[in-house]
Amino acid sequence: MKIPVEKGQEKGFLSDGRHTVEITAIEEGQSENQGIPYFAARMENDEGFVLQRFYLSDAGRPVIMGLYETVGIEPKAGQDLDTKQLIGKKLSVEVGDYTYNDPNSGSERTLRQASHFQRV
Repeated sequence: MKIPVEKGQEKGFLSDGRHTVEITAIEEGQSENQGIPYFAARMENDEGFVLQRFYLSDAGRPVIMGLYETVGIEPKAGQDLDTKQLIGKKLSVEVGDYTYNDPNSGSERTLRQASHFQRV
């Protein structure tokens, strides 16, 4: 069997621990269960990548504002933030697994995630 490798697919997930990464792509969408808007930031370096979703909800807003502040973009009241501003920005992230119960199936799911953002 031949497995085609397209651009951006040549890397595996980043290992557990702290990594300096660059945001290389932004994907926008809505959550499957509740239709909550989100953007997913692809954060990568030479060792691998992690794809982190940021939900535009009351609970997610402080995390989003923290991400922008970490990369040097100061959120201001009355001003819109463009997710495309994040592309090319560097930061330090903690990578690890997050386990939760899927609300649809009740089964346990594990996601690779980035957290604990720091400036570089």
